[in-house]
Amino acid sequence: MRMMRIGATTMTVTERAADRRAAGLLGAIGLAAMLGTMTGQGALAAGTAKDFDVHGSFAGEHGATSHPTGEVTGHYDARTDALSYKITFDGLSGPVSAAHFHGPAGPGKDAGVLKPIDGPYDSPLSGKVTLSAAQAKALRRGEVYVNLHTAAHPNGEARAQLDATP
Repeated sequence: MRMMRIGATTMTVTERAADRRAAGLLGAIGLAAMLGTMTGQGALAAGTAKDFDVHGSFAGEHGATSHPTGEVTGHYDARTDALSYKITFDGLSGPVSAAHFHGPAGPGKDAGVLKPIDGPYDSPLSGKVTLSAAQAKALRRGEVYVNLHTAAHPNGEARAQLDATP
């Protein structure tokens, strides 16, 4: 058995060869992770981030006596962190003056604004917002809702709680 000394460590030639193979494998894994991050495929390649769809139907809130109808549909793209959405609505007390994604909050709970929704507020309304990792996680868990605000109901007249599906 041939021994070799490397610094303060003594090992056999076989152990040294195994050590070099392990270091090479770790280097290859690190390179793959780095390339995945540089190309925007890091999370997808690791299987930790996935695209999903969202849907929610509008209902009145905050004492609104109107009968809002409509829905929110959307698609979250994990590669770009973008949520593309389409919003349809009808039956409100007046024109929509503001609209937002709110969260994190479950059904019946209020939360702050996550992302504003740009107007003009005509139905159908569509657009795209970029989400942070925490916002995307809340969206996936069903803790995000869309609120439509009107002059008669500045705190929100219609709410659509969003549910995610793979």
